[in-house]
This record gives sequence, C-alpha cells and structure tokens, in this order.
Amino acid sequence: MSKKDMNLQEKFIELLTNIDFPENEIIKNWLDLDKAYSKKSRHYHNLTHIQDMIYSYEKYSDQLQFPNEVLYAIFYHDYIYVSSKKDNELKSAEYAIKILPKDANLNSKMVFDTIVATQLHQHNDNEDINWLIDFDLKILARDWDDYKIYFEQIRKEYRIYPDFLYKPGRANALKHFLENEFIFQTNEFRNLYEEKARANIEKEISLLT
Repeated sequence: MSKKDMNLQEKFIELLTNIDFPENEIIKNWLDLDKAYSKKSRHYHNLTHIQDMIYSYEKYSDQLQFPNEVLYAIFYHDYIYVSSKKDNELKSAEYAIKILPKDANLNSKMVFDTIVATQLHQHNDNEDINWLIDFDLKILARDWDDYKIYFEQIRKEYRIYPDFLYKPGRANALKHFLENEFIFQTNEFRNLYEEKARANIEKEISLLT
C-alpha cells in the first residue's frame, strides 16, 4: 500500500468512526472502496482523484457547514463508474446511502443530493454542495501539461468509443461548461481558477475539432 493510499485509508477510517459505523464494517467498506476505485478501467476516476479532492477539502473545510457529509460524498461520488452509463452519480449516491447504518450520525439526504450534483455541476442552494462541485472540477484549472494528462486519462476511460464518436461528444460536454456563466460555483474558486479553466477547455476543444 502506498503512502497516499495509507493516508486515504486513515482519513476514511476516522470519518466512518466519527459517524458511528460499526467497527467491524469499517475495514470492509474501505476494502470495497479501494477495489472499486482501483479497477484497471479507471485511469482518472481513481483514488488519486479522491486524494486531490481531499486536499481541497482540507484546505477549505472551515467553510463547510456539514464537513462530514461532504467528505463522505467525496469518497463515494464516483464509487460506481462505467463510462458507457449515464447514471453513475445516481447509482453511487444510492450505494453510499444504502451502506449507512440506520443510526449513522450523518445527513443521508444531503449526502445523496451532493453526490447526484456531481453529474451536472450546476449551482446549488446548498453552499456545501457548491464547494464539493468545485473540488471535483479543480482539475480543469491545472497547468496545461497536467490538464493534458487528465484529458488523455479520460480518453482511455472512453476507449470503447472510436474517435468519430468520442471527439464530438467530448467537445459538446466541454462546450457546456463554457456556455454557463461560471464553471466554478464558489467565489473563491472563480477568482482563483475560472480564467485558467476556460483557457484549458477552449484549447482542448480546438484539438478535438
């Protein structure tokens, strides 16, 4: 187990302990999570992505009203990920709620809503959900070399599709971000990352068309 995975495991165990998971279920749930995110088909939506989101979470956790709900949602938001399916977020949310103990110290509705919100990445009345959406999309504002690695990883996850299908589909998904008034939902992330994310997206679109 790498140091990164060890840190994730410790964070996961601490969270599930704090929200009153039975001790005998905690390690089992970690092993299930690790297995799900470590599938060979996952080139981007893996534990590295979860780790990146948790870095942001730890930096901005003092902005959150419901930090445990947000952290739990981070761990499970891509638990189900099949590139040919359109209901991954819904299935992930359903799973995350299903495994919660009946007396868990967690707002299950908020967890469900937070995970589902990662499908469309649109502004939410709940500011905690907006923070998680921004944690999820921060990759869009990386330096170009890192951003290029990201979209190459996404292409590998969609390798079942030939270029003539993938390229216009990816371009349309990216254009959707540009059509919104903002990509990021919090003022903090807009000020820090909006301009860079838009430049990266425009450059990737130019390579796809």
